Amino acid sequence: MCTDCNQHSTHSRRRFLASATAGLLTGLVGTSALAAGGSTTSVTAEEALEKLVSGNARYVESQEVCAVDVTLQRELVAKAQMPWATIVSCADSRVPPELLFGGLGAGELFVTRNAGNMVDTATMGTIEYGSGVLGVPLIVVLGHERCGAVAAACDVVTKKAKFPGSIGPMVQAIVPAAKATAGKGDDHVEDTVRESALRTARKIATQSPIISALVKKGKVKVVAARYDLDDGAVTFLS
Repeated sequence: MCTDCNQHSTHSRRRFLASATAGLLTGLVGTSALAAGGSTTSVTAEEALEKLVSGNARYVESQEVCAVDVTLQRELVAKAQMPWATIVSCADSRVPPELLFGGLGAGELFVTRNAGNMVDTATMGTIEYGSGVLGVPLIVVLGHERCGAVAAACDVVTKKAKFPGSIGPMVQAIVPAAKATAGKGDDHVEDTVRESALRTARKIATQSPIISALVKKGKVKVVAARYDLDDGAVTFLS
């Protein structure tokens, strides 16, 4: 990603800014909120998914994508937020959702991050607030290549590894996926990254009474995805 927009043509910069601003303004036109008052995005789950897909393609193909006008975005969303996608991502510093989905700005993504992109009570509550209150139509569980937390869970399964402090209990949440994929492929960690993301997406869609009700009504879609650290591409698994 570029850090100095002056390195690029004025035409390209203006075109990108115009596109990003138009997208943000479109997202700010919403319907009545499901709870707590206020407006929500008019973007559908399918439209949100397409925005993420096209944004990631832009990130992969054009690494010089510049930052949008953050001052304008901040002013537009200062008094209300209408995000159109929730991303459950790993805390890994190499996996910044706003950047890898095309350089998105304030007010577009509702993001919750932790090692291994798992869902505990706090994370589930965050997701429920996103869709139940803010009206977010799309939830993406984003695993990634060579995830350290997943590798640790695989070591628990294959090497009986133990970890200190709260790391051990944290890793235990991934162990069921690691057990399910053990001995079934050439890359245990990679297989577990995918399996864990799929399991977490199913958990969100079925075990949360708020999200499951919205899924049944066709108001929310939950999908799993995997981010490639090497080439920057996001593959949607479900």
